[in-house]
Amino acid sequence: MLMQRLTLATAAAFMLLSINACSQDSGPTLAAPDAYAQAQAGKLTLIDIRRPEEWKQTGVAKGALQINMAQGDAGFVAQVTAETGGDKNVPIGLICRTGNRTTQMQRVLTEAGFTQVYNIKEGMAGSGAGPGWIARGLPVEACERC
Repeated sequence: MLMQRLTLATAAAFMLLSINACSQDSGPTLAAPDAYAQAQAGKLTLIDIRRPEEWKQTGVAKGALQINMAQGDAGFVAQVTAETGGDKNVPIGLICRTGNRTTQMQRVLTEAGFTQVYNIKEGMAGSGAGPGWIARGLPVEACERC
């Protein structure tokens, strides 16, 4: 009886974790080379959401806006809104170090009404989603504001 309860509890916990993981990772993604190509073609607004000290360490993806997510959700949304001229249908690509923070901010922007927010999940440094912007040899620019 105890074993049956534990099995049911384990199954329920697994199901909740699975649903939560899917809901946290449900937005569209782009590989770093695709994001770079689209940004260079003027089809994507690329935004690096890391902190200034991170921009200084690695440089910033070429052509990316630097909008620090650490200013809080409301400040971040306000700054993205200003950079896109208030157009919430503009395609946006978010990049961070490894794709974790971009998952969170993708959800924040989507909840704020943005319709085309892409997560560059491999990030600058690489993750399970891919080797990352830097390892792929994609261009970076020095952070002028750091």
